[in-house]
Amino acid sequence: MSDFPDSRARRPRRVVVLGSTGSIGVQTLDIARRHPDKVEVVALAAGTRAAALLQQARELNVRHLALGCAPAAGDPAADQLVAWAAEAGDRGSFGTGPAAVEMLAALPEADIVVNALVGAAGMRASCRALSERKALALANKESLVVAGDLIMPLAAGTDLLLPVDSEHGALFQCLIGERADEVSRLWLTASGGPFRGRTREQLRSITPSQALAHPNWSMGAKISIDSSTLMNKGLEVIEAHHLFGMDYDRIRVVVHPQSVIHSMAEFRDGSVKAHLGATDMRIPIQYALSYPERWEAPVAPLDFTQLASLDFDAPDTDTFRALALAEAAGRAGGTLPCAMNAANEVAVDAFLKGDCSYLGIAACVEAVMEAHDVQPVLSVEQLEDVDAWARACARRHLA
Repeated sequence: MSDFPDSRARRPRRVVVLGSTGSIGVQTLDIARRHPDKVEVVALAAGTRAAALLQQARELNVRHLALGCAPAAGDPAADQLVAWAAEAGDRGSFGTGPAAVEMLAALPEADIVVNALVGAAGMRASCRALSERKALALANKESLVVAGDLIMPLAAGTDLLLPVDSEHGALFQCLIGERADEVSRLWLTASGGPFRGRTREQLRSITPSQALAHPNWSMGAKISIDSSTLMNKGLEVIEAHHLFGMDYDRIRVVVHPQSVIHSMAEFRDGSVKAHLGATDMRIPIQYALSYPERWEAPVAPLDFTQLASLDFDAPDTDTFRALALAEAAGRAGGTLPCAMNAANEVAVDAFLKGDCSYLGIAACVEAVMEAHDVQPVLSVEQLEDVDAWARACARRHLA
């Protein structure tokens, strides 16, 4: 990776963490604490949690800060954030709104940007980081789902784009040193979520608290709901298509309840490489930060003697319609994945608030997809217009 510090540089990797108060962001900071000689956090951005951001900034002495949403008038934490950044003079900054978050992705002193923002809001930050030739550790899957046609050309010919998702991080490692034309298939593993094996009738009365109870992973609310509907796996299929330049016919999803195998690459000679590990997101996060090196493990190693079995099954796309809808959007391409993703974000938010049924999430997404006039992707501005249209359409559907 050009101009990216390695072990011989004898200085830490300077990291910007966007979405620092969310699940991925918090775990990224845990890695920074474990490896203070290897990681220096130089900027932090959160959505609305000013107090949590202030606490992180003080603990790690970070002076470049941003909130994606303007805090409430008179919020003492926000006032303290302003003062904290101002104390550093030219070496500090504080702003609010999407533009302020995006600016941190272009911070001159940064080596790598961890994009752990939730939803399509992360798209501009991903584009900006790559445009500025920063390494991008990408946990914001919507960046590629919505804007893969714009983002992948920015990363072409470089190793600046480093996937943080456990599945894509696994595939990334399985494919190191392999020729793309010798890959016959990519296998994305899915736990099946908390409702694996249930019928549509059994899903009609599902509550948010039930859907948030993922059996294997500790994640934020939105991604937990997406995992339960299998929308998350559909988004990952689109991501894999962009990241690895693979046709959709050669990307398969397999349900693997134990979540020990994180993904597999199958080659034309019949060989299969599988990436196995503990169900802890700090492992793929750390690899994205350490690449191409490997640092000491942040979690206890997997004990293979304690694995009773490894089970696999085909996903039930009739019951879990979201997976099939996402794959259909990916195959159609253009602006349809953007519309699909926006509709899903609105529907998931409505479900969490009690304004949409569980099965209504996929129904809303399908209605918006059917109403959308698909166009080729031309610009970020166009995608933001499509996103706004799809959100309005989804809200009308749910009204």
